[in-house]
Amino acid sequence: MNALQTQCHENYDYAGPKQVRFSPYSSNGGTVLAIAGDDYSVIASDTRLSEGFAIHSRENQKTYALTKSTVLGCCGFHGDVLTVTKQLEARLKMYLHEHQKDMTASAIAAMLSTMLYYRRFFPYYTYNIVAGLDSEGKGCVYSFDPIGSYERESYRAGGSASSMLQPLLDNQIGYKNMQGVEHVAISKEKAVLLVKDVFTSAAERDIYTGDSIVIHVITKDGTEIERFPLRKD
Repeated sequence: MNALQTQCHENYDYAGPKQVRFSPYSSNGGTVLAIAGDDYSVIASDTRLSEGFAIHSRENQKTYALTKSTVLGCCGFHGDVLTVTKQLEARLKMYLHEHQKDMTASAIAAMLSTMLYYRRFFPYYTYNIVAGLDSEGKGCVYSFDPIGSYERESYRAGGSASSMLQPLLDNQIGYKNMQGVEHVAISKEKAVLLVKDVFTSAAERDIYTGDSIVIHVITKDGTEIERFPLRKD
């Protein structure tokens, strides 16, 4: 009996301790982009939901219409995306029933900031961009960091291909590092064409962006939705 116990202890010691790691996060890819104009906003996302080298869905858009004039672009970890959008929809519904009107885009951005900051010690793994019209009817885009710091911008890209899209937007809209060029406000039609071009370029180089894009064009008359195909491999 003692010999058997000794042999068991020797085998256990030989195997050694085993460390098991667990991560509460996962990256499901996807890219969102928004552009604000004088009287419009454009926000778009691709529809690919993937993990590693596996594609889970080709029909998962990352844009969520919050009100008639405000759209949220949200990608990253799909579980956190669902949680954030579910909480936002619940709070917006409560606001609508209490005040009998929709929340403005700036108020939604401030509310989302507090929601993200509340989870600052266990942040949501999401890239968030809010696009819409402000109280004066001008286009507005708000970008966020993971713990709620946000700012109003003219354009912003987020997600897996943001490092490819942002320099293109800096060149075409921001005229960064360009001399002797007249800064002209981009029209709505040109903004939509630019969105299609930059997403087509990103789909060629980022395996987590592809299949198709969904474009929301927000004006005082409402929101128009357009779909544009991308490569599917």
